[in-house]
Amino acid sequence: MANPLEFSVLLRLIEERSVAFRAAVASASSLDVQVPTCPEWTLLDLVLHLGRGERRWAATVAAGPADAPPAETASAEGAPAAPREREALLAWSAESTEQLLSALRESGPDRGCWTWWGDSESPQTCGAVARHRLQEAAVHTYDVQITVGAPQPLPDEVALDGVDEFLSTCCATTSAWPHEPGAVDFHATEGRSWRLSLSADGARTTRLPTTAGGGPDAAAAAARGTASEVVLMLYDRIPLDSLQLNGDRRMFDLLRAWNPDE
Repeated sequence: MANPLEFSVLLRLIEERSVAFRAAVASASSLDVQVPTCPEWTLLDLVLHLGRGERRWAATVAAGPADAPPAETASAEGAPAAPREREALLAWSAESTEQLLSALRESGPDRGCWTWWGDSESPQTCGAVARHRLQEAAVHTYDVQITVGAPQPLPDEVALDGVDEFLSTCCATTSAWPHEPGAVDFHATEGRSWRLSLSADGARTTRLPTTAGGGPDAAAAAARGTASEVVLMLYDRIPLDSLQLNGDRRMFDLLRAWNPDE
């Protein structure tokens, strides 16, 4: 795994993306509008999802090292229900973000805590939680922006770390790859590249020295685009065909269909 952003930078970017998220929500015609990238949700649902997630992770971080997350009742007991009126809801959302940031500031990056990515390449630390929550805030900000008709690419700093974070946290695993061994490369036009190697030992990620493709060490399949496009594709926000593809397209289909937990 590549060195992630500094902890202080992660906290700053969480705050920045959260402010952008709320600004986009404030510009919407209604909280009842459907989110095209999350078609089962309205904007209200999306705000509640992000805020509740921030509050749950704040409680998880505050609990410290643990074999399981805090019980839902532990973090929700005595807390008022989230409001549905826009101004109050946005204030609740800002409070949710501050609860998460306060818990992370108090813990620091190296303190252990429960995470769901136990067998990935990402550590079970509060720093890794901050890194993942940044991507949650960034991708959901895009969701709101596209809903209100003003989609913006993820900031370069966020997106470049986001490709690495997704591969290290959501793809890397010790569960056996059930197909022929192979590799998939992801190239960001900003000048960084990553390889996901798939075998009976699982899925592991490495940073490649250049974005050059081809040659004897070429992967079975590769995707190239801006870092924002790669992140949004990985999160199923834009189609795979939005990127430049090379090699065996079937590798992407197999990877998307793979559920290591089954």
